Amino acid sequence: MLAELSIVEQRLRAVLEVVQDRLPVVEVAERYGVSRQSLHAWLRRYAAGGLDALVDRSHRPSSCPYQMPKVVEARLLELRERFPEWGPIRLRHQLAQEGVSPLPGRTSIYRALRRNQAISHTPRRRRRSDYQRWERDRPMELWQLDIMGGVMLADGTELKLISGIDDASRYCVLAHLVVRPTGRVVAEALVGAMNRYGLPEEVLTDNGKQFTGRFGHHPAEVLFERTCRHFGIAHRKTGVRAPFLTG
Repeated sequence: MLAELSIVEQRLRAVLEVVQDRLPVVEVAERYGVSRQSLHAWLRRYAAGGLDALVDRSHRPSSCPYQMPKVVEARLLELRERFPEWGPIRLRHQLAQEGVSPLPGRTSIYRALRRNQAISHTPRRRRRSDYQRWERDRPMELWQLDIMGGVMLADGTELKLISGIDDASRYCVLAHLVVRPTGRVVAEALVGAMNRYGLPEEVLTDNGKQFTGRFGHHPAEVLFERTCRHFGIAHRKTGVRAPFLTG
């Protein structure tokens, strides 16, 4: 018989048996197949709101402190529309520069873009056959440049190494030690290497501020980029947080 009753009817009968018939809570809870705690909760709800209070409540929280505020989401979509090549990491960087707090996480930004159809889903995992070897066929097609640390002198001074190799031959075209690898020093090191070996068709770097201004507060061309443009060299950049792509 109990199985034929609706959930609300069962709760109401259980409550009335305790309230009107003065039956023990333990006995009623056992007969209706619920815990004592659940029956006590029904009694409190019935006393506070009557029959309507026995209807199932939504478990959705009234507020979510981690949900992205609408104004932040609107700004995010505005930036994405203005700079369609920017991904979640770059967009998060820009929001941080604008003083957004709390700053949404990369995953939250990605989900917001997906939710508003501002980004298309691409599978993260690829088959081995999908990868192509991109090593160049002949020298001077591509130089790979990078800045490395950890070169220690006897007095404890740490130097930085501005390095460059030819992609095809793996020949070292640049190895310049400096105390501070500023943008001007890096650009001058590239010019020095070109004076010695000639002009490459392309150079590949990471997204360090010495190489590109794309991640600055106000994205602009830096000296290294102007140098490449002046000599007609194509400047290729690795993906964000992918320094392992340079040799």
